[in-house]
Formats: sequence, C-alpha cells, structure tokens
Amino acid sequence: MSTRQIVVGVDGSQGGRRAFAWALEQAAATGATVQAVLAWWGDNPNTPPADRHTDRESAQQTLDREVQSQPARHGVSVAAEVVEGKAADVLAAAAQSADLLVLGSHGHSRVHHTILGSVSEACIAKAPCPVVVIPVPGAPHPAAEPVPVTSETASR
Repeated sequence: MSTRQIVVGVDGSQGGRRAFAWALEQAAATGATVQAVLAWWGDNPNTPPADRHTDRESAQQTLDREVQSQPARHGVSVAAEVVEGKAADVLAAAAQSADLLVLGSHGHSRVHHTILGSVSEACIAKAPCPVVVIPVPGAPHPAAEPVPVTSETASR
C-alpha cells in the first residue's frame, strides 16, 4: 500500500496559509503526507547571480516561516521544497505523483480569472490529480442602502 501524498502551494499569502492548513487537516484525517511547495521565478536573464541567490533565499525564508507557523498535526509528515519556475508549472510537476493538489484562491474580484487566480486556473488544467482550491473569505459586503420608492419610481 502506497503512502498518500498531498501537495500544497505555499506563497506567504492568506490564501496560501489557508490552503496549507486545510492540507494538513486533510492529511491528518487520511494518513497522507504533505509536500509544501513554494515556486519562485527569476524570469529576467539579466539579473545578476547574486540577486537570483537573494531571491531564492527570500523564497526559502518565506517557506520556512509558513511551515513553522502551522501547528503540528499528530502523525503528519511535512516536506518543504522551494523550486525555481513558473508557479503553475512547478506545482503541476510536483503533483505528478500526488493524490491531491491544494491551492489558495485570491478572492478579490467577480471576474473568474481573478477569483480563482491565474495559478489555480492553470493548475486545474495541468494537474494530473484532483485540485482543491481553498477560498479566502471576502471582505464583508456593506449593507445595501435603502432606495426610497415614490409613485414615480414604482411605475417604472
């Protein structure tokens, strides 16, 4: 019997934290392991090697901070990895042997692409396993202002 694996995208955002927490809870409930993956992309070939090294170190620090901030779940093994590349490509590749890929959404707009997030959308298309997208709770909507109804507006 093989060990179940959950891959989770971690990026330091609220959505990433919620996805990580959900993945850990799911792993605890199912006996799975968790692979936390942070993708970073140094897409400018003119970037000096020292800056690229700093970017990678910053990504590693973010991942370490996120892993340490999650409460330990009894029996859940967590591995963490920083990978250079475009997030959707890195996460889809990491999920090749996974049972589940977990991501956080942005939740900022009504536009589908923005709600889901371009990385989530691309991962859904590329991942070889089921993808769970954990929503970020939206800002509370202000109460609607009452609109006075007059005989003129009522007849429209």
